[in-house]
Amino acid sequence: MSTTLSNKVALVTGATSGIGRATALALSKAGAKVAVGGRRADRLASLVQDAPGDMLALDMDVTDPRSVRDAVAATVERFGALDIVVNNAGVMLSGPILGADTTEWTRMIETNLLGSMYTVHAALPHLLESKGAVVQISSTSGRTSSAMSGAYAATKFGITAFSEALRQEVTERGVRVVVIEPGFVSTELTSHITDPAIQAMAKSMAESMRTLGPDDIAAAVLYAVTQPDHVAVGEILIRPTDQTR
Repeated sequence: MSTTLSNKVALVTGATSGIGRATALALSKAGAKVAVGGRRADRLASLVQDAPGDMLALDMDVTDPRSVRDAVAATVERFGALDIVVNNAGVMLSGPILGADTTEWTRMIETNLLGSMYTVHAALPHLLESKGAVVQISSTSGRTSSAMSGAYAATKFGITAFSEALRQEVTERGVRVVVIEPGFVSTELTSHITDPAIQAMAKSMAESMRTLGPDDIAAAVLYAVTQPDHVAVGEILIRPTDQTR
């Protein structure tokens, strides 16, 4: 086993599937002790069984500030520190603005944007102590908005704005802030879409290209957090070669 992250402690949100699961396993393989947060206990239990290193499963709802605080506290209590936070929890409920179910907007804002903000808020005192890293899983939609993704893109643009302010506040104190912006990745994210026509469109777009896999994004996270302390990788944009926009 590599010891690249030996003695480091990581917390990964939204770890029950896709990018979160792959990232948790990659960090564990690299030697980190990993706390994994999510709401599907069976998936978390399976992940812990598959982990090559010490892993802690946490019932965590990122939309609930108390749940987030409890998860961070449990991580530090179990492992004694917190060095890396990967904010991965997210939902994508694409659809047109006209006639939208605005409760879907609220759900995306609470999960994607506020959820990552709550996690940073709870973890930051520990990250300042350890001179750690915050990894924000954003999206190409955090750089370029497009039709049918207005509210989703707004949450991802919000993550970018929050992350840059955070970076300016903490970088001189040794905390690195990384924004990772994947394009099309083969995950269950598109299955969240409730509009059948939009879901079919997303599926068709994904099938038209060689999509990225969760492991591709996990490798980028690992790259960013294993750089020397004086190197801050601020932003990684990763698209499939076949994706034009």
